[in-house]
Amino acid sequence: MLTWDVQATQAASQQPVNPLDTGAAQSHRFTPGEPTMNFSNRRDFLALTAGVLCTGMSPAIAQNSTGSGTKLILLGTKGGPRVGGNRSNPSTLITVDGTPYLIDCGYGTARQLVSAGVALQDLRHIFFTHMHSDHNLDYGSVVYSAWATGLKQVIDVYGMPPLKEMTEAFFKSMRFDIDTRIDDEGKPDLRKLVVPHEFDRSGVIMQNAQVKVSAVRVNHPPIEQAYAFRFDTRDRSIVISGDTNYSPALIELAKGADVLVHEVMYLPGVDALVKRVANGATLKEHLLASHTLTEDVGKVAAAAGVKKLVLTHFVPGDDPSITDEMWAQDVRKHFKGEIVVGRDLMVI
Repeated sequence: MLTWDVQATQAASQQPVNPLDTGAAQSHRFTPGEPTMNFSNRRDFLALTAGVLCTGMSPAIAQNSTGSGTKLILLGTKGGPRVGGNRSNPSTLITVDGTPYLIDCGYGTARQLVSAGVALQDLRHIFFTHMHSDHNLDYGSVVYSAWATGLKQVIDVYGMPPLKEMTEAFFKSMRFDIDTRIDDEGKPDLRKLVVPHEFDRSGVIMQNAQVKVSAVRVNHPPIEQAYAFRFDTRDRSIVISGDTNYSPALIELAKGADVLVHEVMYLPGVDALVKRVANGATLKEHLLASHTLTEDVGKVAAAAGVKKLVLTHFVPGDDPSITDEMWAQDVRKHFKGEIVVGRDLMVI
């Protein structure tokens, strides 16, 4: 039976203690230590139902992210920067006792957060797996929309260079509007409310009373600074693969995790895609080098011994001929645990 997460009210957000907070809204570089190891139409409803039947899961659709415990919400499950189809661009949300932790900001993330019932002004933490545009294009929109809805406290942002430069460039591009609204509407200065923390190696990148976030570098050429994250809370451990090909480092990070959220690529779909685009040969070479085929995703999950595998960042993510069963069938050859074929706004 399908279950639905439709709580009508939002709880007040909890303010975690951030050990990296310097007490001043100034950008700084953080060097971590060694690794620690609403449906729009009937078709969308039927598609989700098919996914649930395929996996045996009973996920909810996010309309409110509050509540106790740790929740995983898939905001955008389509890989790549192209816009269209039934999936949004990449973004994932973890809430811990109602506090949101946002991973990646693909195009449309701000709207997806609202659809998930997140009060944007409650955002306090954003993490980037890497700096491809499909993972950071909505960064400025997210922080600006939080400010527009009443943000008064700092958002700490964790990512690799050039995070600081990118943040400053966005604020420069919006200087006229920000200055106007400060003078005209009495808003606080947004530029003092967003604090970038850059890191460039594996390790614990953030820890507070709610969660420890560890990172390991993964394989996503040509980008060298690409990472997977592990979120350890009092009740769950969730690993986010980011973009990667088969990664032994990711397997080690995910050992024994409750949930592994892993990108996935379907080779017949890629073959069909490259026939339709002018740069097909080059694109296929990139995809094979930097993403994980369905069968290899199953190998990763099995080797890590995770309890549940959630597929996301589908490549290609806008081919309606690829069914949920087609995404899962080769994964299942190696991983015998629970498999969830992700959908936008699914709560796990």
